[in-house]
Amino acid sequence: MTLIRGAARSVAIATVPESAFIVRVHEAEAAVAGLRARGDPSASAGVPAHITILVPFMAVERITADVLRKAESALGAVRPFPFVLGRVCRWPETTFLLPEPSAPFVRLTQALVEAFPEFPPYGGRYADIVPHLTVADASACLADEAETELRAILESRGPIASTCRAVELIENSSGLWRHRHVIML
Repeated sequence: MTLIRGAARSVAIATVPESAFIVRVHEAEAAVAGLRARGDPSASAGVPAHITILVPFMAVERITADVLRKAESALGAVRPFPFVLGRVCRWPETTFLLPEPSAPFVRLTQALVEAFPEFPPYGGRYADIVPHLTVADASACLADEAETELRAILESRGPIASTCRAVELIENSSGLWRHRHVIML
């Protein structure tokens, strides 16, 4: 994915059609939508508030019914689980919410990687799997602002509680990310 930075905001432009597995977090949208619109280029490209399970996944044209069945089988042992987003964390240019517990999200990623070893998380760039809901990911300055605002939002509203009931496959063959398939847990 290529990021094009303009005067007003960054826009994510897909250079090749790709796909990803995510857990959509509807309950987080109200709390983080404004922050994501300003600080997370993926939001303007159609990606909802989510916890990434596996990205990048295979090219869109390679996703067949057999691939979807294999993914469903891989995730079949995981049952729905509750989680809370209440902990604000940082990487240098990124502000994110850490889901607690995080282990079930790691298990989802590991299950897909076991089924599709040719697709390691984030292309194998990182040694550890750190489940997270990105709120800002464009610059240290935006991440600083988002961290301050997010802490205030959580202080006034409390942690965001949710239940992971499904893993969604999204794809960007049109240049914007959109829903492709849902695997119920």
